[in-house]
Amino acid sequence: MANSVTILGVFVADTAYRADRPPRMGETILGNSFTLGPGGKGSNQSVAAARLGAEVNFISKLGDDDLAQIAIKTWAEAGVRPAVTHDPSSYTGAAYIFIEEATGDNAIIVCPGAAMTLSEADIDANAELIKSSSVFVTQLEQPIPTAKYALKIARDAGVATILNPAPAAPLDYEIFALCDYVTPNETETTELTGAPVESVDEARVAADILLDKGVGTAVITLGENGVLIHNRDVSEHVAAFNAGPVVETTGAGDAFNGGFAVALTRGFDPVEAARFGCAVAGISVTRPGTAPSMPTLDEVNALLAG
Repeated sequence: MANSVTILGVFVADTAYRADRPPRMGETILGNSFTLGPGGKGSNQSVAAARLGAEVNFISKLGDDDLAQIAIKTWAEAGVRPAVTHDPSSYTGAAYIFIEEATGDNAIIVCPGAAMTLSEADIDANAELIKSSSVFVTQLEQPIPTAKYALKIARDAGVATILNPAPAAPLDYEIFALCDYVTPNETETTELTGAPVESVDEARVAADILLDKGVGTAVITLGENGVLIHNRDVSEHVAAFNAGPVVETTGAGDAFNGGFAVALTRGFDPVEAARFGCAVAGISVTRPGTAPSMPTLDEVNALLAG
C-alpha cells in the first residue's frame, strides 16, 4: 500500500481526572471532572494519521473485555485498519491521567495489559503490512525488543522508520541505527542523551549525541517552543502553532507524530513535515482528550494557510 502508515503500539482506555492539583501520598482530594476515552500512544498516533486521510494499519493486542470495544469503535470511526489480536487471559490497557485544571499539564500512569505480550511472532504475522508501507512508526509502551524487531523489518524493506521513544527508557545503540527519525520530547531526550534540554541550543547539543548513536534525523519536540529538526545537513527550529487557548496537552506528542508520519508519506521534507505535525498538535491541544482531539486534514490545511 503506497503512501500508507503502519504503526505498532498500544491502545489504552484513558481515565482522565481534572483537579486543581495532584493529591499527595495518602491524601484524597475532590476532582473537578472525569472522562473515560480512547488513548495509548500508538492508537492515538493511528487515529491522528487516519483523520488526516492516510491509509493506516495499527498492530496491537487487546484483552477480551468492555474496554476493547472502545478501541474497536474508535478505530472504525477514524478509519484505522486494526491488525489486532485479542488475549482473553489478559486485559485491555488502561491509563491514569491527572490534568492540572489551570494549565492543562498532565501526569500519566500507563498499564498496557495484553499489549505487553506483543512478540516477534506478532510482528512476523504482520510483516507484509510493515514492508508494504511508506512509513513505519513505533513507541516504547510495548516490549522494546518487539519494537526493535519491527524497526529492523521496516528498515530492511526500505520503509522510513520513526521511533517515538516514549515513555523514556534506556535503549541500546542497535535500535538507534534502525531509526530514520527519533522523536523525543525534552525529558525523553535528556533520558536518552544525558544532556539537559531547556533551550533550542541545548536541544542541538543533545541532537548531535543522538546522531552519534546512529539516528538519521533527531526530531526533538519542545512543547510550546515547537520542534527542532537536526541532522548532518539541516538544523532548523520550527515554531509551534497557536490555534487557540490550550485545554489539554495530553495528546500533543501523538498528534505531532501522526502528522509528521503522514507528511512524510506525501513527500514532505523533514522540516516541512515537522511544520505540518506542529499544526496538527497545535489544534489538538485546544480540545480535551487524546484520540478525540485529533483534527481533520481540512482543519490542518486551514491553519497552515492562515
